[in-house]
Amino acid sequence: MRNIRVGQGYDVHTFCEGRPLILGGVNIPHPYGLKGHSDADVLIHAVVDALLGALALGDIGQHFPPEDSSIKGIDSQKILSYTCKLLHEKEYKVSNVDCTVICEKPKLKAMIPQIRDNLAKVMNIQVDQVSVKATTTEKLGFTGRQEGIAAQAITLLYKD
Repeated sequence: MRNIRVGQGYDVHTFCEGRPLILGGVNIPHPYGLKGHSDADVLIHAVVDALLGALALGDIGQHFPPEDSSIKGIDSQKILSYTCKLLHEKEYKVSNVDCTVICEKPKLKAMIPQIRDNLAKVMNIQVDQVSVKATTTEKLGFTGRQEGIAAQAITLLYKD
């Protein structure tokens, strides 16, 4: 019986006016937010997909379908908490999560400690189990043109 699992997640959202920019559950100062059915937290969505993938439980859209009007505007931290409950039901624990946010702006360096702390808190793990990095695409592609933000995450789960 296998007792470790690896999952990866990827998500993209476009910028829009009139919404706050939320990454990892943290409100980021920026003139634009992200468009989406939920709060459009692209980072948490990538983490959720990594966790669900490691558990072979599909993806975020299967558990929180965009056509479900009852969850419109849902806080993505609630989605992550739900996913962590599934993880615990299957008796898995998070060894670590490694994330990359891809955008030209805003610059996230100063916000990364707060994002890591928040993700660790929501997942009920230690902050040293959460890595968050930010990079650009050197002005190439949709992130380089500042049309939106992408995020990637990978996780290692284990069972005692």
